[in-house]
Amino acid sequence: MTEVKKDDVVKILHTYPLCRKCDMSDEMKQEAMELCVTAAEKYADNYESVSRMIKETMDKKFGASWHTVVGEGYGFEITYQLKHLLYMYCAGNLAICIWKSA
Repeated sequence: MTEVKKDDVVKILHTYPLCRKCDMSDEMKQEAMELCVTAAEKYADNYESVSRMIKETMDKKFGASWHTVVGEGYGFEITYQLKHLLYMYCAGNLAICIWKSA
């Protein structure tokens, strides 16, 4: 029987992206989630840079005007354009919400 180290389990839990709410096409969802994970890994210590990278990339790929909120503890109530919302967790407890409003 193989032994699983506790550190290995923690690493798996902290790197797996978790989608909490999504109102997007599957293709857009995949691209957005990959972008969010990439930004969170690249700027792990600077949430403002994570948010800026996500917003600028989404604006270029899917048109303006996208909005982002990145952080560890927040609540929100937003109005968004249908089929343009993603709320997810990555890197453990880092929440990312992106949406487009007309």
